[in-house]
Amino acid sequence: MAALPVPCLALVTDRSLAHPVSLTERIALAVAGGVDLVQLREKDLPGGKLLELAREVEESIAGRALLIINERVDVAAAMGADGVQLGEEALPTAEARRILGPEALIGRSVHSLEGARQAAVEGADFLVVGTMFASRSHPGEEPSGPELLGRIKAECSLPLLGIGGITAANVGPVMEAGATGVAVISAILAAPDVELAARELKETMLAAELSGGVARRKELASSD
Repeated sequence: MAALPVPCLALVTDRSLAHPVSLTERIALAVAGGVDLVQLREKDLPGGKLLELAREVEESIAGRALLIINERVDVAAAMGADGVQLGEEALPTAEARRILGPEALIGRSVHSLEGARQAAVEGADFLVVGTMFASRSHPGEEPSGPELLGRIKAECSLPLLGIGGITAANVGPVMEAGATGVAVISAILAAPDVELAARELKETMLAAELSGGVARRKELASSD
């Protein structure tokens, strides 16, 4: 099974943000800038079109990042993707595992501590926790903030990716709350310079992780 890099910068796709440059071109630039995982999330596409796009994305990634498919276990199986991202009401983790095999990465989206507990019990490999901040993709949804991620981290050993309105300006508190990484859409895809946006976000994540590691070591040392 492929492991999530630490820290993990995940790009969730939205081809409506890719004009005039194609989605695959923007993904290639984002990966060059430091994206570690691409989640293909184009809910309006039928299976055949999604499979075709997935193969194009796979070619543009060229093995430099993981590729997972949102919800569509059948498409992930057909193309041999690295895994799937499942919502709270999607196919059960065990069924996805049965179809995709033991090596597939299976992530679940959660919005509560109870949801995280359930996903962990059911065998998810990682959790996407939201919504961190107000976002375009979830209008009107009350953000839970990094506090929720921190509460989940205290009880759950799975890798956690924060999602929702995350930018280079606010990613620090998410990482400091215990995130393994973050998942973003607009912060990269809507940027004038996709590669630069990805690089700046990744560098900020690395700095926050380093800062958090130093703080934790000091805390442990002071408790001795």
